[in-house]
Amino acid sequence: MSGICPKCGLPEELCMCETIAKEAQKIRVKLVTRKYGKKATLIEGFDGKTINVKDIAKKLKNKFACGGTYDETSVELQGNHVKHAKAELVKLGFTPDSIED
Repeated sequence: MSGICPKCGLPEELCMCETIAKEAQKIRVKLVTRKYGKKATLIEGFDGKTINVKDIAKKLKNKFACGGTYDETSVELQGNHVKHAKAELVKLGFTPDSIED
């Protein structure tokens, strides 16, 4: 037997809290230069309380075949993935209007 979502009161299979939260986010994707001229893609603006940022980071790292890290509000990917990150975030459920390049 599965649990009940504490926010909406629905069973966890039917819970739409994370989907609704994804639509309300303002995500920014930018390229930053790190030590020794290394490029990194920084995706920031997540709300760590409503969205599983660890899962998003894992999916992006697998898709782009790169390393990276995450914290409550951002995901950092090694390399320049700015062009493809927006399309992949849309596939993960974020709205295209909420993602800024």
